[in-house]
Amino acid sequence: MKAHTTILQACIVAVIAAGLSVGVATAQRSSESKSSTLSEKDKAFMHKAAKGGMMEVAMGSVAEQNAQSDDVKSFGKRMVTDHGKANDELKSIAAQKNVQLPSKEPSEKWTSDKAYINAMVRDHEKDLAAFKEEANSGTDADVKKFAEDTAKVIQEHLDLAKETQSKLK
Repeated sequence: MKAHTTILQACIVAVIAAGLSVGVATAQRSSESKSSTLSEKDKAFMHKAAKGGMMEVAMGSVAEQNAQSDDVKSFGKRMVTDHGKANDELKSIAAQKNVQLPSKEPSEKWTSDKAYINAMVRDHEKDLAAFKEEANSGTDADVKKFAEDTAKVIQEHLDLAKETQSKLK
C-alpha cells in the first residue's frame, strides 16, 4: 500500500511538473509572438517616435524656461505635456510588444524663440507625414492606432506652431 501511495504521489508530481513546463513554454511563445507580430518597419517607427518625443519634451522644457514670447513659452509647455503623454503611451505599447526603446534624454540648447518655432514647424511637418504613413501602412494594430491618434495631436501642434511662427515675424 505504501509503494502504491508513493507511485501515485510521483505520478501527481510528474503531471504537475509537465503542466508547469507547458505553461512556461506557452508563456514564452506568447511573449515571442507579441514581438514577432511587429514588422521591422513598425519597430523602426517606434524607435524614431520615441527619440522624437523625448526631443520634443526636452526642447519644450527649454522653451518654457528661456523663451521671450509668452506664446512660445505656452507652446513649449504644451509640447512637454502632450509629448510626455504620448511617450508614456508608446512605452506601454513597447513593453507589451517586448520592444526596447531608446532612453537617452537629449540635451537641448536655446538659441531663440524664432529658431525654436521654425524648428517645431519643420519637425512637426516631418512627424505628421511619418505618423500618417505608419497609421496607413503599419502592420501592428496597436502601433497603427497609436500613430493615428498621435497624428491628430501632431496636426494640432503644427497648426499652433505655424500660428505662433506668424506672430514672431
